[in-house]
Amino acid sequence: MAYSKDEALDTHKDYKETITLWEYYIRSYNGGYDYTVGQYLNRYNLELDNEFNQRLGNTPCDNHCKNIIQIYSSFLFRVKPSRNFGSMINEPSLESFLKDADLEGNNFNSVIKQAQNYASIYGHCFMILDKPNIQARTRADELNQEIRPYLSLVTPENVLDWNFKREVNGKYYLDYLKIREEVDKDGGSYFRIWYPDRIDTLYQKDQLEPQVIDTADNLIGKIPAVILYNSKSHKRGIGQSDLTDIADLQKAIYNEYSEIEQLIRLTNHPSLVKTPSVNASAGAGAVIEMPEEIDSNLKPYLLQPSGANLQSIMDSIRHKVEAINRIAHTGAIRTTKQQVSSGIALQTEFELLNARLSEKADNLEIAEEQLFRLYAQFQNTTFDGEISYPDSFNIRDYATDIQFFSMAKAMNLQSPTFNKEVDKEIVRTVIDDDDTLNQAFEEINGQAEVGQFTQDEVQEEDVEDEQV
Repeated sequence: MAYSKDEALDTHKDYKETITLWEYYIRSYNGGYDYTVGQYLNRYNLELDNEFNQRLGNTPCDNHCKNIIQIYSSFLFRVKPSRNFGSMINEPSLESFLKDADLEGNNFNSVIKQAQNYASIYGHCFMILDKPNIQARTRADELNQEIRPYLSLVTPENVLDWNFKREVNGKYYLDYLKIREEVDKDGGSYFRIWYPDRIDTLYQKDQLEPQVIDTADNLIGKIPAVILYNSKSHKRGIGQSDLTDIADLQKAIYNEYSEIEQLIRLTNHPSLVKTPSVNASAGAGAVIEMPEEIDSNLKPYLLQPSGANLQSIMDSIRHKVEAINRIAHTGAIRTTKQQVSSGIALQTEFELLNARLSEKADNLEIAEEQLFRLYAQFQNTTFDGEISYPDSFNIRDYATDIQFFSMAKAMNLQSPTFNKEVDKEIVRTVIDDDDTLNQAFEEINGQAEVGQFTQDEVQEEDVEDEQV
């Protein structure tokens, strides 16, 4: 089948509407050079190019977008999900897939974590399962040649077009998918187009008509793509980003940091105001030469801002940071100073954050089960297992907990049982690893060795030391 240039490059209407927003989100997440290139700095009226570029280079990006998403990720993947593969556990290539899911050495957990990271940024991420279309006589040949499915992540800006159809039972499924796979060193682009019955690979360069360089049968009769949603929107195939509103607040803070930089520069380096006829320069040790008889109104002077509005700009930034924390429900986690909050307020914030994380976990469960069902189809088997992420996340105000436990210990109750249980709660608060936690519990109960000596041995040594 031949494709026209328009067919190769044309995009979905939702893509055209959202691509600018996706680029904004990924630059906001990356920060640094990507953010500078995006030029999200507002230009002053009558500001010259060199002045604007200098200010652009001197303005730092306080990256709240990346920090928020990293916090979400740390809670989501603090505990590994439970994966029950059912009868597919006997599939010979499954272990290899879990160890190297993308054929680039990344295990399945790390790939899924990256997919969730993309979904948080863009709103969703496409996960495509593929298998080399190489003829092997037996399953043993496949294993020997490591011919098995592998996983690829495709971010939304590279998913150019898609289409959903509805089955008779009401479920929607993908029946068309077009992605841009890569751009070569010559500026040419490779495209891959999936249909239920075949897969076409195209190459297009310099506005020329695309060439079909490969056509292969679709081995499973369906498009092997799963959409991992961060949060679903009203558009099918489009998710909601965690950076909605947060990216705009970050941009506003970015511009206010530029105002602070300008204010500091002008305060430290005042502008010299003079007539063209006066020989004058500014700076430490500068000498100003002027005629002996000169109108006092024409004498040069230094124009220096007072810096009085610096505090108001800092207050504005602080309010915007607080707004980011309210939107993301991370105020108690990201606070930079001691803030007095009621226990009810903290608990409410933790519950809202837990609800957001639970939604993400549910979407991960759905996406993973869809992936493994596709994997089973590629391998002519069945996935009858279950993927389970935590329903609740251990989000607590650890500082308050430790303070509470310390007060309980200070009561000095003559109850060994009470003191042991308080010690266990302290340990449970600061230790996440189950093995280490169990060992600490045993030590508290006096059932394990402390270091290389038992409790009795430690006491005996103490007695010997006292005798000496």
